Amino acid sequence: MKVVFSRMKGGSTCPPRIPLSKVVWSWLGAFISMYFVAIISSLTEVDILKSMFLVASFGASAVLIYGAPQADFSQPRNFIGGHIISALIGVTLQKYLALDIALLGALAVSLSIVAMHFTRTLHPPGGATALIAIVGSAEVHSNGYWFVISPVAIGTLILLVIALVINNLSKNPARHYPKYWY
Repeated sequence: MKVVFSRMKGGSTCPPRIPLSKVVWSWLGAFISMYFVAIISSLTEVDILKSMFLVASFGASAVLIYGAPQADFSQPRNFIGGHIISALIGVTLQKYLALDIALLGALAVSLSIVAMHFTRTLHPPGGATALIAIVGSAEVHSNGYWFVISPVAIGTLILLVIALVINNLSKNPARHYPKYWY
């Protein structure tokens, strides 16, 4: 037990604050992408309030793809694959297993992590997407596998296109996106 507690000490120091220019680029990308997702939702007559959980999942993705565009979790393969694979798992479990919602939620998140590891698409907000397929509204459940296409796939593509533009407008080569596609 002493070993476990000794590992909790840390040892490194907090990294320095990032320059204001990086903060501004992160803000701009997140603002534009989240606004576009909301606009597209309203144009497709999807009640944005009924899909706020998914918007929250995309908000977490925005933090990664705009705030840390060079991180492995932020790359298109991880970002798109993580959301879609997790949505497929969540919908499948919700549709075909008649279990307690707590158990289904735990299965959806944990199986999504396993699948994302095996496919090299680990994207933390993907776990939230799987959970949304389980705990979402009756409207989310009635969409079945269409949930994977709209709003998940369409939303990720909107965020990706904006990330490609915004992150590459910067003159800073460390900000360019993506680091890799596959």
